[in-house]
Amino acid sequence: QINSKYSEELAQESLEWIKSITQEDFSISGDMDNFYEILKDGTLLCRLVNCIKPGSAKKINQSTMAFKCMENINVFLEAARDLGVPPQETFQTVDLWERQNLNSVVICLQSLGRKAGNFGKPSIGPKEAEKNVRNFSEEQMRAGQGVISLQYGSNKGANQSGINFGNTRHM
Repeated sequence: QINSKYSEELAQESLEWIKSITQEDFSISGDMDNFYEILKDGTLLCRLVNCIKPGSAKKINQSTMAFKCMENINVFLEAARDLGVPPQETFQTVDLWERQNLNSVVICLQSLGRKAGNFGKPSIGPKEAEKNVRNFSEEQMRAGQGVISLQYGSNKGANQSGINFGNTRHM
C-alpha cells in the first residue's frame, strides 16, 4: 500500500542525478527492484554525500553484513540532515534496508538533490526559495496599527435572534 505512492519517474531522476554527481556506472532504471538493489547497502549513498561535501561520511563499510549496511544508511541520513534536508523529508533505515517504504527514500533523495545546488553541484527538482527578510521602520509599524481591518466586523455581532429551526412545539 505504501509503495503505491512510489514514482518510477522520480526514482529514475534521482538515480540519474546520483550518477551525474558520483560519476559511477550503474543502471538508472526507476523500477523498484533496480532502485532497491543499487541503494540497499548504503555505500553509493555514502559516496554521494562525500561527493557533495567531502568528509560527510567518514567511514564507508564495504561489508555486506546487515548491520554494516544499515550503519552506512544511518551515516547517509545524518549527512543528509547536516546538508540541510529537513527531518520530515528523511526516511528510516528500515524503509530502505527492509524495502518497506522506497517512496520515502525517493523523497529524501529529491530533497537532497535540491540542497546540492548550495554546494556547487548539479541539483534536481524545483529551485529552493530564498529567504526574503523585510525590515520595517518604527514609523511604518505605527502607521499599520491605525488601520482598522475589515475582519474586525461591525458593532452588530452575530446572534441567534429570529432563528426558528423546525416545527414549533405543540402541547
